[in-house]
Amino acid sequence: MVSLERLTPTRVVRSARNRWHTYRTQWPPPWRTLPTPGPGRVLCNICRWEGDRFDGTAHSESAICPQCGSITRDRFLHLAWAWQRRPRRGERVLETSPRLGEEYRTWMGHRFRYLSSDFDESAHRGAIRIDLQDIDLPTSSLDAILTPHVLEHVPDTDAALTEIRRVLKPGGRLVLQVPVLQATTAPPPTPEFHADNTPVFWRFGYDLTDRLRQQDWQVHALCTGPWAEALATGTRAWPDRIDPEFDLEGMLAGAPPNDFEVAADAEQARGLGLEPAYQLLTWVCDVPRGR
Repeated sequence: MVSLERLTPTRVVRSARNRWHTYRTQWPPPWRTLPTPGPGRVLCNICRWEGDRFDGTAHSESAICPQCGSITRDRFLHLAWAWQRRPRRGERVLETSPRLGEEYRTWMGHRFRYLSSDFDESAHRGAIRIDLQDIDLPTSSLDAILTPHVLEHVPDTDAALTEIRRVLKPGGRLVLQVPVLQATTAPPPTPEFHADNTPVFWRFGYDLTDRLRQQDWQVHALCTGPWAEALATGTRAWPDRIDPEFDLEGMLAGAPPNDFEVAADAEQARGLGLEPAYQLLTWVCDVPRGR
């Protein structure tokens, strides 16, 4: 079993410090204290790069930061992690299948007792291999788990959530991202594989919120301002080009509007490259203290 007690924040290599010089010695705080990019400018909340535009297109898998390589969902993951509370230096953090490279992991190791994991290492590299259905870590050993676009590849969702809950300490935080393509969770109608040939077992919907609450999490379903506005107005149409993979009409019709909390308003979302809003739904789940 892996022990996190032996993990300590490590020294940042010189190349990482030089490339990410704008970090200085500060972990990016929540958005409310981040510098606002100038008119028409954009800002990466992971490496603090600022420029005229992100590379690529507005999509959860694009809008690439030219400095650190983050994409839209990476930046929303970090925004959600710091939502309403700042990550503390030295926290014990596990990130499953991180897509950012060695410089990012070195920097995370400088600030936190950081572990990266993957299940089969077919497309990602981790310090350890972990099956979320049977996590080889001690009970209450972690302060935070970041798991972006992994749970849909796990056959037994409830077993994975139970294990994640077990290894987080009271007051710990899970930041959970999955592709939400429809209103209700169901298996794919035909065999489905993502680009790294990993099978997809579930297409998640909003009922994931209730499943998390049943395990006694304090659950916050986060979105950006345009998504909350669309739900409030009852629209069934989206102004941008619709990715045909998303059942957007069904998502808008079936969404419980009172379950979503806005993590970034429309202007903040534009400045961070968090578009389109319907591709960015993210769950922040806190373990109640004393339980």
